[in-house]
Amino acid sequence: MSARASWALSCAALIALTLLCLAWELVLAPLKPGGSWLVLKVLPLLAPLFGVLRGRRYTFQWSTLLIWFYFAEGTVRAYSDRGTSALLAGVEVVLSLAYFAFAVAFLRATRAA
Repeated sequence: MSARASWALSCAALIALTLLCLAWELVLAPLKPGGSWLVLKVLPLLAPLFGVLRGRRYTFQWSTLLIWFYFAEGTVRAYSDRGTSALLAGVEVVLSLAYFAFAVAFLRATRAA
């Protein structure tokens, strides 16, 4: 996979994960009606966003560690929640794995020989 394709897919996965987390906790299946403080889980995703959009290798490197928290949360909530929340947790797992895979592909494609 080319560096440009993996970069674009990484960006898409990170943006989709951010939007999913926002929509999940505010509208789709919040813990409390009207939203909850759990929406703040989006803030760590915003930290690497601009570095990823600019294609900065260092940001890609540390964000691949950060993304595992979202994988873990999605796995736990897919197992413990019911209904829409469990479905959204499954989507969170898929998006976090997609981001990780595409970020690693980008890092390998841009590695200095």
